[in-house]
Amino acid sequence: MDLIGYEFLRTSLSLSAFPVRRPARVRPVTRVQDEGDYLAVPRDVAPATSAALDHLLFALKHEGTNLAILVQTMERLAPDTLLGALRHSPNGAYVRIACFLWEVSTGQTLSDLPAIGGPVADVFDPRRYVTGRSQRNSKWRVNFNGLGTPAYCATVERSAMVQTGINADVLSQVNAFLGGLQPGLMDRALAWAYLHETEGSFAIEREAPDEDKARNFVRLLQQAHEGRPVTEQYLVELQSSAVTNPFSKAVQFRTEQNWLRGPARGAAGITYLPPPPDLAHELMRQWMVFANTAPQQPELDPIVAASIASFGLVFIHPFMDGNGRLSRFMFHQALCQSGRLANGLILPVSVAMKRHEEDYLQTLKAFSMPARELWRVRWIDEGRYDFEFTGHPSIYRYWDATGCVEFGFRMAQQALDVELQQEAAFLQRYDDLYRQINARYDVQANDLADLILMCLQNGGVVSKNRRKQFSGRVPEGLFDYLENCARPAGPT
Repeated sequence: MDLIGYEFLRTSLSLSAFPVRRPARVRPVTRVQDEGDYLAVPRDVAPATSAALDHLLFALKHEGTNLAILVQTMERLAPDTLLGALRHSPNGAYVRIACFLWEVSTGQTLSDLPAIGGPVADVFDPRRYVTGRSQRNSKWRVNFNGLGTPAYCATVERSAMVQTGINADVLSQVNAFLGGLQPGLMDRALAWAYLHETEGSFAIEREAPDEDKARNFVRLLQQAHEGRPVTEQYLVELQSSAVTNPFSKAVQFRTEQNWLRGPARGAAGITYLPPPPDLAHELMRQWMVFANTAPQQPELDPIVAASIASFGLVFIHPFMDGNGRLSRFMFHQALCQSGRLANGLILPVSVAMKRHEEDYLQTLKAFSMPARELWRVRWIDEGRYDFEFTGHPSIYRYWDATGCVEFGFRMAQQALDVELQQEAAFLQRYDDLYRQINARYDVQANDLADLILMCLQNGGVVSKNRRKQFSGRVPEGLFDYLENCARPAGPT
């Protein structure tokens, strides 16, 4: 027996869960050790039989918590099997967690129990996972401390990148940087950030909002600091403001199946199918609980909460259109709801996402591609398909958000280091140049502003075409003086 634990359960029971990233394998080693792409396990530590419960308890102890596989496996276990293990070890942490999850997944209750003791056990080990606020189950002496509820929960491992992001405390950096700017400069930097956050989010969808649409979306971003609870009605309002096609405006969460497609024809062109409508409605109720509570938990980094809220919404796809823009808005909403981004400030993450669009798409595909494998699609006619979900609801209910959170931290740091800081530096350089040139030459304000912007955007050079364009309107010596001042070591 080579594969053991979670991957053994997934394959031997034909579970419709995603493949385990680091499967446990029996290897000639003396202790359990992480080999990068798999977990090497000594034969005397591996389960002695092929019994599902043995592999499940091994996995809980050595591999962590994979709720999708655990819940699907629980549905295959008879209650007497669990009760036998419980009576053998009534204080065992892992068997108590298993019994708790069995009741969660089956909706049934285990009775005729032995006296249960032992320390309270966490479903997620805080040393291995980013955890949420604990929900105590006194019957099993178990804490459900996942990022969500027992009905909808994301998992985030404390990878090196996630821990680095948490330690960086990006929002404190944002507050310190923007708060340290002169008020006028900060206002202009924020005006730029709000507008470009809007344009960046629309650009990812290959759309360019008109002036009214952009202004409306900027207003929505600004209002996110007001702390309005996330409800279906609020999301409907946001969706209607985010889409440009009047026929795509929603009045409620979707009641039909939607899908994403690529350039291929027929069924092969379908690249992602979100949960069926009934399941999507149920998941959205749970997702809204998370979106309204997680950002305000002081023990949870707001960027972790924002990443889960953002990607979680787009994976559920509650509307027929506008889900992408709405998901990126929810990233901003979560940061505002946390109270740790000063009122009125914004972190233009969508601008960073647009710059790293391929990374963004790969992060989405890490979920969408294996989820697509669990659907049968039959092409009927152009634009008409027959869909059959062959998977288990748990794949949408319990998902690994580690990669999404890592991406969220990268984009948050980029939004600060590149977007905000570079724009503020550009504006400061513009102001310095304007004062220098204006003190020496008498030039119409609009012409001077245009020339400075053109020079800065052209690497500190006034092109021949611009010299010709402004010839006769500004003194001839201004062009060379502007270039000289625009150099890093130019006159001050």
